[in-house]
Amino acid sequence: MTYSFMSPPNAGRFVLSNATLPAVAVEGFNALATEGLVRADVVIESGFVSAILPAGSASPEIAKSDLREGMVWPCFADVHTHLDKGHIWARSSNPDGTFIGALQAVGNDRAAYWSADDVRKRMEFSLRSAYAHGTSVIRTHLDSAAPQHRISFDVFCEVRDAWKDRIALQAVALFPMDDMVDEVYFNDLVGVVRNAGGLMGGVTRMGPNLAWQLDTLFRAATENGLDVDLHVDETDDPGAQTLKAIAEAVLRNRFKGKVTAGHCCSLARQDDGIAERTVELVAEAGISVISLPMCNAYLQDRQPNRTPRWRGVTLFKELAAAGVATAVASDNTRDPFYAYGDLDAVEVFREAVRILHLDHPLDTAARVVTTSPADIVGLADTGRISIGKPADLVLFSARRWSEFLSRPQSDRVVLRRGKVIDRSLPDYRELDSVVGA
Repeated sequence: MTYSFMSPPNAGRFVLSNATLPAVAVEGFNALATEGLVRADVVIESGFVSAILPAGSASPEIAKSDLREGMVWPCFADVHTHLDKGHIWARSSNPDGTFIGALQAVGNDRAAYWSADDVRKRMEFSLRSAYAHGTSVIRTHLDSAAPQHRISFDVFCEVRDAWKDRIALQAVALFPMDDMVDEVYFNDLVGVVRNAGGLMGGVTRMGPNLAWQLDTLFRAATENGLDVDLHVDETDDPGAQTLKAIAEAVLRNRFKGKVTAGHCCSLARQDDGIAERTVELVAEAGISVISLPMCNAYLQDRQPNRTPRWRGVTLFKELAAAGVATAVASDNTRDPFYAYGDLDAVEVFREAVRILHLDHPLDTAARVVTTSPADIVGLADTGRISIGKPADLVLFSARRWSEFLSRPQSDRVVLRRGKVIDRSLPDYRELDSVVGA
């Protein structure tokens, strides 16, 4: 029996036939790829992928959904977000769209409004959106200046438990590293993060205390078994070289945990020799790098009545060529740091292809929102299509890259454990009670 693309069979065993898969996100299946895309039949049984076969070869006795060459992707991993800031634009916009304007607006909003109830409602709204779009992994940074660290991490732990069967959630403590001089606060923050199973983060800035801050951070992370995820050099100032300092600190401290650096914008503004040496150090130190193309294109080089002169992103291709694990992510959503967005990894991917020139060829581009971010956050069982893994898949009518990248793919179908989910997006009016109309 044949089913249409929009209605995969609600059966214990069925096949997605004549599918097109991004080869970089498929395991255990070898076929001739064209632009990194392969044709296959994906057999699903009891919510898991039970076989990946050459297109058209699945048994005719199995219920089929003929995708007519439509794409099938694994669910997405979005590993640098800010769920605690999301959707505050209506009450705290950024008056000039600058980085400083964003800092001030968020700081004022946090001081005035960020109760547990406020954070929870906005966080839940964001997760419902991401889930409907097909995301199964999210890492969020949480503003952790005292006393917000205790409020937000408590809420996060509750939300993580409530969402554990839908989205795997991780949290990073984001705090001004100058605050580390307050030992009582810093020790309390480390304890909160450890008890929540989170990561240490922070915003690195050039200065005489940077080496001490990094050494103290990595020592605390080592003693408490924590990984580290930092906001790094989010500026167009070529003199901002904290990425290099972080790599040196990882090597100096022989840190064994995972280290991730987000943004790293200034790397693209530095002389070639300086940048190349930093890239070498980052590779040697085993640091992963997350680029946030939409947010950084929005914020960087923004000046009144002047067209921006650069794209705001890091040396993504050079880092990847050096063996550095790289990925892209949403970053902020409808807050002063980025006025737009919906935690839709397809939008992130589409814009990343354009801003970072991930095309021509596109053969392995799909990795940046699937396998690569999943590996970076230590969830290698996600972000890929593989026999024996859950059938957490996103189905598209688009057959080729040009079709996929030319429309928002709003007609996609999301399967979780082989079942079609309700993709209805939450109505913004639901937030009126917390952020205003």
